Amino acid sequence: MRTSSPPRGQLLGRQHEKRGLDELIGAARNGQGGALVLRGEAGIGKSSLLRHAELAASGFHVVRAAGSQLEAELPFAALHQLCLPVLRHLPELPAQHGHALQVAFGMATGTPDVFRIGLAVLGLLATAARERPVLCVVDDAQWLDAASSEALTFLARRISAEPVAAVFAVRVPCRASELDVLPCLTVEGLGDADARALLAAQSHETLDEQVRDRLVAEARGNPLALLTLPRAGGFAPLGITSVPSRVEHGFQVTLSALPAQARLLLTVAAADPTGDPGLLWPAAQRLGIDVPAAGAAATATGLVEFGTRVRFYHPVARTAAYASAELAERRLAHHVLAEVTDQEADPDRRAWHRAQAAAVPDDDVAADLARSASRAQARGGVVASAAFLERAAELTRDPARRAERILAAARAHLEAGAADRAADLLTTFENASLDEFQRAEADLLRGRIAFVRVDDGAGPAYMLRAGRRLAPLDPVRSRESCLAALEASLMVGRATGVMEMVLAEARTAPPHDPDVLDALTALEADGHHAAVPLVREALDGTAGPLWTRYPALAVVLAGELWDPDTHVRIAEWLVKNGRESGSPLVLRLGLAQTAAAATLAGDLDKAMAAIAEEEAIADATGGPPTTYHRLQLAAMRGRRAEAAALFEAVTATATGLGQLVANVHWASAVLHNGLAEYPLALAAARRATADGDIFISGFSLPELVEAAVRCGERETAVTALMSLTERTSASGSASGLGIAAYARGLVTGVEDDYLEAIERLADSRLLPYRARAHLLYGEWLRRQGRRQDCRPHLRTAHELLSGAGLEAFARRAADELRATGETARSRSGQARDQLTMQELHIARLVASGATSKEVAARLFISPRTVDTHLRNIFRKLGITSRRQLRELPSLRPST
Repeated sequence: MRTSSPPRGQLLGRQHEKRGLDELIGAARNGQGGALVLRGEAGIGKSSLLRHAELAASGFHVVRAAGSQLEAELPFAALHQLCLPVLRHLPELPAQHGHALQVAFGMATGTPDVFRIGLAVLGLLATAARERPVLCVVDDAQWLDAASSEALTFLARRISAEPVAAVFAVRVPCRASELDVLPCLTVEGLGDADARALLAAQSHETLDEQVRDRLVAEARGNPLALLTLPRAGGFAPLGITSVPSRVEHGFQVTLSALPAQARLLLTVAAADPTGDPGLLWPAAQRLGIDVPAAGAAATATGLVEFGTRVRFYHPVARTAAYASAELAERRLAHHVLAEVTDQEADPDRRAWHRAQAAAVPDDDVAADLARSASRAQARGGVVASAAFLERAAELTRDPARRAERILAAARAHLEAGAADRAADLLTTFENASLDEFQRAEADLLRGRIAFVRVDDGAGPAYMLRAGRRLAPLDPVRSRESCLAALEASLMVGRATGVMEMVLAEARTAPPHDPDVLDALTALEADGHHAAVPLVREALDGTAGPLWTRYPALAVVLAGELWDPDTHVRIAEWLVKNGRESGSPLVLRLGLAQTAAAATLAGDLDKAMAAIAEEEAIADATGGPPTTYHRLQLAAMRGRRAEAAALFEAVTATATGLGQLVANVHWASAVLHNGLAEYPLALAAARRATADGDIFISGFSLPELVEAAVRCGERETAVTALMSLTERTSASGSASGLGIAAYARGLVTGVEDDYLEAIERLADSRLLPYRARAHLLYGEWLRRQGRRQDCRPHLRTAHELLSGAGLEAFARRAADELRATGETARSRSGQARDQLTMQELHIARLVASGATSKEVAARLFISPRTVDTHLRNIFRKLGITSRRQLRELPSLRPST
């Protein structure tokens, strides 16, 4: 008995999935874009749901792309498919964005800018959406090349204010990818009733009821299995293989019945992911295939369609056609495809086909791949570059050249974030004949790999071993390896203990010209008075400022000198260089240091704006936001619950990261001193100074002195004061000397010490410390019974602290004022209290005269999204125009 058939073309079941897609498309139709990832096993119906989405998007401009296993290493291959129908809008984009996209697609030469590429795609689709809404459909997204995946994720997360919808189909199981951050809908199997209805609708003959029930049970609701298992002449025993495997097996059964030439034609078609008949037919003719006959036989299976494009019935059918061919046949297919691919127009795909066709090492093919790797690197395709180099190494005969290419491939994998693959490649060196330079390079890479692994503490040892290998060969590079170990440890927050190892290695190095290692050695062995001149010389650098090579090290050395002006110079250079070069790493570091310097200067609005931009870049590049500057901001702001949650989150994920944990302790000490919770501040300050970390230990000493004095632990306070005095007197910095003076006043109770602190800090850019000098002096005066004398200082402290938003310290000042009988004036609401960090940054940019387009480019969002944020900003601040925004004193740029 047959179940009644559904109307042809109707999608059975799937009410939940269809509702999700319909809502997404309906929202885009109304100008609220969004994205959805459909996840499910092969054949479960994801492609059918994509077709439903296309039908539901009537009146939309539909653009399509599909991932391919064979193109997973070609940068921007899928993105080019998606953008091709709307490239006519390229001239309407800002010139730098249009050029970035042309570079990505190989239409122009230049250095790729990942931010501008992402913004260009967003702008391209937003421009197209002015005519009518846009639907982006991406099938087999698990096989997207890494560059396209990153760009499309960037797009999907920034279309909320555009009439653009994006739907991705991802086969599971699959590797983790950028798409994992997008909203997801898991596609399950059909229910039994729908499965029977589908089977009845598609079967050309009445099935025996027992056979039908067994097919339904075997398929487990997988529509493709329901359609292919009967055609395969039966089904596998229950439970032996997965449904996708059985589906693929069914296709292979169908393929095995084809004539040899038809099978070979399908192998060539499967080996060419472009689906270009202009490649397939010439390749088939070179193989002597009778194209009409073989094409007719292949078409009759229903697995493939030959037209303006070559389309397989289902991606699994393509996989089956390729996998069922003998290895020699696959190599032959790639060989002829390489021959018919234009070397000038598509050199990388030609090189890849040649590599797939090679059965033995071939230096000519390897060299071709190496050139492709260079082109991929130039276009921002680091993953592709790594894949090309790895295959080039496999095909290289000469051992020395092969070693060079393995090293280059490992380096590229590491830059692409594939640390495990890089480590695997380096294991091939264990028994290889390498020269000492190559062994040193391998050790440096192993060190970098270890640094990016949270639980691997071997990074410094590897880098220092590289230094030892290089010492007799190249003393300069040897010492650079030592500095690289220290710089890397600072960048990832693991510097605690590394300094000792680096300096021990440097002492055994051959003679050399004085450099930063000498300064660090003197700092450790001879103290600050002996080392400060060397540290200043190292910062200035005979070959240019130290921060142009080792920015993290330069920052901590500037901090060790209590030199906020140099800290600001470093931050400004990093931001400028990062923007000009397009380097996300340099720009993020610069913004983090901008936030840190602004926080120490009491400009919390500027700090929050820098943090918002750094987070936007981290989001755009798929990396986690950096942490140091967020800890500093939370400490100075003085909101207990907010800060405690951040401290706890960082500590939980920073196991073994000594320097980062030391920053948490410093921030906790500042917070609790502000809250007048001195026992907690004392415990935190002790932990912050325990390991003697450069910079953070010194900056924690004033907190330790204050907390120890308040807790009656005079000996601890005196010891900390001696260390602080030695550091600040050596540096001669007015800021450092002023902070040491008020710390000395806390210990000695001598009025002149407080007065010296106020005088020295009068012109310091470190406003929080200047305000604290007034606060501490005012507190001391009140306790001396000098009520009239203390009020001006407490009033000054409160005005500075409350105006800057240092809430905990401001409450301390207000409490002291109340104790004198005077009520502190409450400050009017500031923008920072009402706006999110991103809104505050947008408000500051617009207040400085930036247009929506300029703000959008800065924060990697669309101009319409900026306008949406502006509406929220206007509402929160009770204003209605950009002119009013520019008139708000709290949003004017600080001088």
